[in-house]
This record gives sequence, structure tokens and C-alpha cells, in this order.
Amino acid sequence: MARLFPDYEPVGVVPAALLPLTPDLAIDEPTLRRHIGDIAATEGISSILVGGVAQEGYALSADEHARIIDIMADEVGDRVPLMHGIVAESGADAAAKARDADRAGASCLLVFPPAQFARGSQARPEMVIAHYQAIAAATDLPLLVFQYEMSTGQGHSLETLVKLVETVPSVRAIKDRCNHPVMHEQTIRTMQSMKRPVHVLTTHSAWLLSSLVLGCNGMLSGAGSVFAADHVALWNAVQRGDLTAARAISDRLHDLNVCFYGSPIVDMFTRMKEALVLQGRFPSAAVRPPWLPVSADERDAIRAALDKAGLLGRRNMKNGKDNRP
Repeated sequence: MARLFPDYEPVGVVPAALLPLTPDLAIDEPTLRRHIGDIAATEGISSILVGGVAQEGYALSADEHARIIDIMADEVGDRVPLMHGIVAESGADAAAKARDADRAGASCLLVFPPAQFARGSQARPEMVIAHYQAIAAATDLPLLVFQYEMSTGQGHSLETLVKLVETVPSVRAIKDRCNHPVMHEQTIRTMQSMKRPVHVLTTHSAWLLSSLVLGCNGMLSGAGSVFAADHVALWNAVQRGDLTAARAISDRLHDLNVCFYGSPIVDMFTRMKEALVLQGRFPSAAVRPPWLPVSADERDAIRAALDKAGLLGRRNMKNGKDNRP
């Protein structure tokens, strides 16, 4: 398949799509089409992340993963660049998925760290470099490094990131979730000052305004599935230096971000699905194991936070009538 956006750069506002499921845990294809179309219609986004962990990538079969990619590419692939998540546990598998993504029209690839990295890759940075080299040998698409917290064992030291960028030229951006403000700022300054500058996109959605003002080149967030337009407005306000407007947006979204990104963080995408149900955009918040539904109390807290943010009825109009829950 020919690349529709050959000059795409991984910068700006990138929402991460979620995956609607039916109550019996099958993929809800009609809702998925509406969901991806809704995100794509948001003026000001630069691309959409598809096929990542936000879409329960670890719980999908290869055939299911291919099917959801085909649906989303068919629905919006000629309108907005698609960033494909590469969720793989070996270099060979990652390379195969990268080739499939390239054939499916991906504009760039977000590489998730293998689980095995948690068992000592920080002492063996050559493991990290070899993983990306395997992917780069399979495609020349731009690659994004998903930087996890160092405490997970899957994060990379700044020295490793520098070596990776120097060794693998197709690495064009870092999706930073180090969750450490000092390290985050060091990463931004270092990556952007290299001989070949590399973009840093924040995924620190729990403290997004603080992160953006440090000079990130963009943001990538699952919460964009719920309020992409607000992320665009926040990004634009920071870019034009209007911190009063940016703070007002951040304040309005604060309680909702607390709900989404509270402990345990593993539930963040489940909470976002509940928000989409409450907005009337998903008929079900079903998730596949190992994820579990949220409690009734947590659902009530999400509803209250949506209402406070003015989002409970957004994009929830049918036949001219307000259908907010």
C-alpha cells in the first residue's frame, strides 16, 4: 500500500484510540468505526495511535489485531496519519508486525518495550538497540521509543536513548513516560539538542500542563479518546505562550485526569471506556482479562468529573436531542 503521508513527522497532538467490545468481549466493529471517525474529525490533531496497549493489544489475537487495523485504516486512513503500536516480545515478531503495519499504510510506529526488558535490560543496553535494529531492518518508517518509568525495569537511561538515536537513524521521537520531572526535562533538552534532533512527545497526562511547558514537541494520550479537542486547545495555548488559557483548560480537566490516572494505573483505559459510555459514545465498557471493570463508586466519580469538566454530554447528540446519561 502506498504511503499516504510520506512526510509525516511525529509531533503535535496524538490521541490513542480505545477498543469498544461487546458484553461478550467480541470486537464491536460499528462502534469502533464511529469512535475512530469521531477522533479523526477533531480539528488540530496530527495523527492517531492505533493498535497499542490502549486498544488492549496484549489481549488480541493476531487476526483480531489485523482486523481492527483494517477497520480503522478503511475508516480514516486517507484522512489522518495513523501511528501503529508495535507490541511484541521478540525482535523477529516486532519486525514482522512492523512490516504488516507498513503494508497497512502506517505513517510511523510506536515501539512498546518487551516485558523481558524488565529483567535486566538497563544493564544490557545492547538488548534495546538490537530490538530497534530488527525493526529498522524491516521498514524505514519513523520509529518512536516508548520510554517507561525506570522503576518498571523497562525504561531506558538517557545514555541508552542517546546511543539508540545515534545507532538507529529511523528513531525520530521519544514517547516519554519516565514520570520523573527532572529526567523528563533532561530528555527533552538532550534529544532536541542532538546533531540529529529527536522529538519528545509527553504522555504524562496526569501532569500534562507542567510537562508541556518544558518544551515537548507534542503529546500522546489515551485520554484523547475522551476529549481530543481539549488536548488540542491546551497544546495550542501552550504553543502561543498563553499560560492563562492553558491553566484554565488544565484546571477544568484536573478532576477527570485524577480519575483516569489514579492508582492503580493499570485501570486507566478501563476508566476511559467508562467515560465514553457515560458520554453515550460506547454502549459498553467491557474489557478483556486481565483487565477488570471498575467499581460502581469509581464510575460515579468519573461521572462527576465529566460533569464538572463540561464533558458529560459532549458529542452525544442524536436527532437534535441531548442524550446525556
